[in-house]
Amino acid sequence: MSQSPNRGPRVAALVASAVLAVFGLTLLAGGGALLYGDARKDDSGYLNTSRERFAIYTGAPATESLDVDLAGLEELAGDGVLGKVRLDVAPAGDKPVFVGVARSDDVDRYLRGSAHTTVADVDSSPFRADYRDHAGSKRLAPPAGETFWTDSVEGAGAQKLDWKVADGDWSVVVMNADGSPRVDASVKAGASVPFLNEAGWIVGGLGLLTLVLASGLLYAGVRRPAQRPEEPNPLAPRPVVSS
Repeated sequence: MSQSPNRGPRVAALVASAVLAVFGLTLLAGGGALLYGDARKDDSGYLNTSRERFAIYTGAPATESLDVDLAGLEELAGDGVLGKVRLDVAPAGDKPVFVGVARSDDVDRYLRGSAHTTVADVDSSPFRADYRDHAGSKRLAPPAGETFWTDSVEGAGAQKLDWKVADGDWSVVVMNADGSPRVDASVKAGASVPFLNEAGWIVGGLGLLTLVLASGLLYAGVRRPAQRPEEPNPLAPRPVVSS
């Protein structure tokens, strides 16, 4: 039994329709997630984590190097293309607290030789932080006296630091303002991602467009081809009409 000559293209249209439908639904879900994230920003425009406690018995907890590579995007789109990061730090006691952001090389030189802790990894749900302790005997000088900090705040009670994300390797340090050991504070981080709303609509719109294209291919795959009228056979005998 020979296959219909139209069956191959119809099967290809159905397969392409299924692939595009999955891709379109993925884009639609991604756009919805971006819009949901934008809707969860606070009144200041920040998308925040929950507040978590960090209790460190050394002089300073510091994050590992945060590598931000804009690959020229900063020059094309302008300064602050990735928005800002806000750190909201509340000390558990009455000691003034210091929060600073600086180049990782400068932070490493400042902490070298002192007892300090590196926060290697943080999981948010459930909260869990991996710490790496570094031994040392050097007493840290008060951090506010150093000049390498890109952004920093210090004082008694809760402190908020807003850092404009820029290209480079960065580290965040939280410590007692006098450089003494035993840092106990709760930290909440936030990000003002400026393009969430626009990205959500663009990605969602592309998803809808892809689903429309998938619907067109599905229709092409399931519709029956139009039947051509039979042409008369010139060799067939003609009926005799009696007069």
